[in-house]
Amino acid sequence: MKITPMIRTEIEKYLKQNDITLTEFAHIIDLNVGTLSSIVTGNRSISVSHLDRITAGMKLPPDYFYERYIEECIIETSPNWRKISPFLYRCAELNRLDCIHRVMSPLLETSMYTLVLFEMAEDLLQKGYLDAAALLYENVAESERKQHSERLAICQYRLFSLRIGKDQAQNLQTAAKFEPFVDRLDEVDQLDALKDLANVYRSLSLWDKVYKFSQQMYKLGKIQYELVHNSKREISGKKLSRPLFVYIAYAELMCAHACDAIGDHEPALEHIRGYTDLSWVKETDSDTLHWLGEFQQWAKINTYVNRLMIGDVSALPDYVEHISGGKYIFAELLNVVEVANRYDINIDHILQRFESQIIAYRDSTYTNTAEQQVILEETIRFWYKLAKYNLLKERYLYGFKCLIEALKKAGIINHALLISNCAGLFLRFSEYADPETQAQFHSAYEEVWRKNDQEDGFSFGYN
Repeated sequence: MKITPMIRTEIEKYLKQNDITLTEFAHIIDLNVGTLSSIVTGNRSISVSHLDRITAGMKLPPDYFYERYIEECIIETSPNWRKISPFLYRCAELNRLDCIHRVMSPLLETSMYTLVLFEMAEDLLQKGYLDAAALLYENVAESERKQHSERLAICQYRLFSLRIGKDQAQNLQTAAKFEPFVDRLDEVDQLDALKDLANVYRSLSLWDKVYKFSQQMYKLGKIQYELVHNSKREISGKKLSRPLFVYIAYAELMCAHACDAIGDHEPALEHIRGYTDLSWVKETDSDTLHWLGEFQQWAKINTYVNRLMIGDVSALPDYVEHISGGKYIFAELLNVVEVANRYDINIDHILQRFESQIIAYRDSTYTNTAEQQVILEETIRFWYKLAKYNLLKERYLYGFKCLIEALKKAGIINHALLISNCAGLFLRFSEYADPETQAQFHSAYEEVWRKNDQEDGFSFGYN
């Protein structure tokens, strides 16, 4: 078994090999010679800041001694938070998650460290060290898994927020794991968590879940709004990410969207009316006025959408005039293409009108937030529906081009349903694909299959 030299032995060896005195080395690393002497002789415990200076002076990578530091100065001694805390922060800066994980086990054997580790995780999150923060949240959550605590719920909420990404299969697992903890959060975190859950499930087209959590958000928001304005109390010491009334109105908007998506257009219209009339809102600040304007615009647009979905195609010209033409135009154009496919309408002139925006934002990138995932999923559905529109119009070359675009993007986010729909649509029109298009589609499908490691491939389906 190989014996690893102690840190102080390595220092002595370096000084001897390079013919440097202790005093000279202390001067090089700007450290008091008495302090350095005590470290080398073993009479003084070494701090991580001293270790970093010594390591830099020896021209070694900054984390060179970190594994040995854990063994010599943390594991084999009584836990000392004043020493451990700076070391964990330094590991976070250097992304040495393995070292953080190694330190966690002995610390969490003592419950007194749970709180300080949770507070450190919160601070690391604010500082942008997301991987390190997630690791701390995981360990704190594991240590409190048998407790019905708010801190456990907050850890799970933070992990949920950090883990939402492009992979929709992973997003589904993440959301399902977080669901049981929502009710344990305080009012502020719970409102935002319900909003985030509804958005994730919206991106997954799980409309029963969207409706369920939007309803919970609506009820909680109404209770808190009444308490704030009738008892004049603050909702909590925390600050909501949006004005309180927004959660109530947004819940109505999401319920309307869920109802329209499954064909329940009458209930959807009732929910649209719920956020159309916001005369009950008492606040008059600029932020409130901004959101009131947003909901007024959304209500107008979604009323048109509701009419279109029940077959009132006379609403299409008015709806198109209200399309913003902004960055996230795909959600609005998706409705146009859906109506065209459903009721066999020619929308070439509309697509031509927004051609520049479509091209400009085709390759847009998005952040890993719940709301951004909705936008990304809508973008993919747009390309899929546009492919279907062109294939039905017998414009096969462009139709297959749009379909391959949809397939590739669906593969990036591992959206099994959209991948299956793309495969099914191609199968439906494959006889019209020339050999080159056949090869391009199968190549794209193979790439998606390999990326997502689906042993038996995807099932074919139609939509």
